[in-house]
Amino acid sequence: MLDDLGYDDSDSPAIGLVPAGISWDEVHDHLKIAHSPLLVEPDDGGEYAGAYWSGARMVVARELGTDQEQALEEFRELLHERGEA
Repeated sequence: MLDDLGYDDSDSPAIGLVPAGISWDEVHDHLKIAHSPLLVEPDDGGEYAGAYWSGARMVVARELGTDQEQALEEFRELLHERGEA
């Protein structure tokens, strides 16, 4: 489990904010237990990615943009469209 995550709960669903430098294995392990969506900060100026648990696997939504607020908005929209929110 990832400790001390920040959360954006300004809209539904609340999304955990994963800092840069956390491995995808750690994200996977956290989602496997917590099942709450996560926004993963990019390394080296890349784009944010969203990760969520669906059924029995982790799904990653890439290329959500370089701005955190924009990425949160796009990720929430995607979660609602896929019935994951």
